[in-house]
Amino acid sequence: MNILIQLCHPAHFHLYKNVAKNLMADGHKVFILIKTKDILEDLLKQSGLPYCNILKEAHRKTKTGILFDLLLRDWRMLRFMRKNQVDLLTGSTVEVAQVGWLTRKYRVNTGEDDMRIVPLFQKMAGPFVQTILSPSTCDNWKLESKSVKYDGFHKLAYLHPNQFVPDPKVVERYFPTEKPYFILRFAKLKAYHDIEAHAHGINTEIAQQLIDQLLPYGDVYITSERELEPQFEKYRLQINPLDIHHVLAFAKLYIGDSQSMAVEAAMLGTPSLRFNDFAGRIGVLEELEKKYELTYAISPSNPQQLYDKVNELLAMPDLQSVFRQRRQRMLSEKIDVTAFLTWFIENYPESRDIMKENPDYQWNFK
Repeated sequence: MNILIQLCHPAHFHLYKNVAKNLMADGHKVFILIKTKDILEDLLKQSGLPYCNILKEAHRKTKTGILFDLLLRDWRMLRFMRKNQVDLLTGSTVEVAQVGWLTRKYRVNTGEDDMRIVPLFQKMAGPFVQTILSPSTCDNWKLESKSVKYDGFHKLAYLHPNQFVPDPKVVERYFPTEKPYFILRFAKLKAYHDIEAHAHGINTEIAQQLIDQLLPYGDVYITSERELEPQFEKYRLQINPLDIHHVLAFAKLYIGDSQSMAVEAAMLGTPSLRFNDFAGRIGVLEELEKKYELTYAISPSNPQQLYDKVNELLAMPDLQSVFRQRRQRMLSEKIDVTAFLTWFIENYPESRDIMKENPDYQWNFK
């Protein structure tokens, strides 16, 4: 088949990078379309995967601008599809649903956010979605009838042991590893769903308190989307983005206001604390917290709870071994998402029908 994958966020690159390689190895022709977003294009360049950027312009932040950008991507994707005779589209975007519907092509949307958290996707893509493939914990709201659920997480597509083995030698390229170290992550919280939720996270005062709290126990490294205050620059982690998961895997603790990296830490068995207004509202993270105890959500209205939880974790003498055991339990109950997604795309729409009739078929992909 000729398969089009659309990526609009670095997280989508990680979800699809191994799937794209599998599909190409199986003889399919794969086209990757992107827009300019953070480090997405850098990741693709370093990976060697072929791609085409269909929206290099600066992202517009107003509702009118967002709609204009969407229509522009729709139009450019439509022209690309006609030129390259695409058979199937996949991705986590509105465009996959809309352009796939317009061209009457097979389309598989992938999602990990509960639809009530991203209502704009529900409104703009919902009528055009053919199938939405998502973890079993996701609430797809009005799209449940179009859903196929699986026991896994997006981040397991690239952090499952079948796909990724952390290497301490990679970490040693950046800093010595004799001492314990901690990773802090500061997100911009400027995505549309962040703005709609009036999301807050780690401010300057809280960041300083955390650093003071952690330094007696090890080194502190910061990875940040937002501009850092001058006093924090000395902690900035200068790293090849493709190596961040090796660093995260051997950290003693992760603290941040990013959902994505909190899930990644959980996949790797690294204790994680996330501090933002989405605490208690996202199904995937709720499962990782309530069922597997791999991550903890704390509301910005209670920073003292954050400091107390940090102290509690630091006081655990067997912290690493406890979280490794929790991770092993989680992995034993989840599938290899890359293997499953590769099969689902290659065999669509029969794969959809198989999963609807027999959801246990997914356990062939452990």
